[in-house]
Amino acid sequence: MTSDLSVIGLILEASMPVQIVMILLMLASLVSWTIIFTKRRLIRRTRAASDDFEAAFWSGGDLNTLYQSAAREKGGSFGMASIFEGGFREFNRGLQQGAVNPDKLIEECRRAMNVSRMREVDRLEQGLAPLATIGSTSPYVGLFGTVWGIMNAFMEIGNMQSATLATVAPPIAEALIATAAGLFAAIPAVIAYNHYADKVVRLEYRYDGFTEEFSSILQRHARAKQGG
Repeated sequence: MTSDLSVIGLILEASMPVQIVMILLMLASLVSWTIIFTKRRLIRRTRAASDDFEAAFWSGGDLNTLYQSAAREKGGSFGMASIFEGGFREFNRGLQQGAVNPDKLIEECRRAMNVSRMREVDRLEQGLAPLATIGSTSPYVGLFGTVWGIMNAFMEIGNMQSATLATVAPPIAEALIATAAGLFAAIPAVIAYNHYADKVVRLEYRYDGFTEEFSSILQRHARAKQGG
């Protein structure tokens, strides 16, 4: 049995199933941290863009100018601007087609905004499912490696005529590393999932509120045009 009790030495001396488990957990951890950093940038960018758009929207500027600015956005508008663009585009289309029923026109605008809102929420939620999967399964994968390693350790110890702490410690330590690796992969994934899921829900509430407020504004415009 190995006498090298360093982490690297224990991993290298572990049995093949335990090494496979360790590789899978390291890959899971790498995927998890990639999603975490990517999601962090996406949500920060979306929140900043929504803040900027709301400031411009409620500044009292012309809606047509704001719409043209959103339509010219490089790479396409996203976040709250995308919801606004979808609703205002449908509003203008209805007016050009001579829509005379304000309620029906606003319902079409609200439907278009809901489609854009669902698309934006889906974009924000991408990557959360893998985080949840990694967070929930990694401890069990690590536990499997631990059980397998301890089973092999006891089988090797049973073949010895005498067992001392020096002979028992290395194989047990090899097995326990798998549990530590499972927790190392799972804990950041669970924390990140809960954190970003909350951020997505908060943005979704903002999108819902904006959809209702903008629908009311468009309804007033539609009735004013009908009266005119």
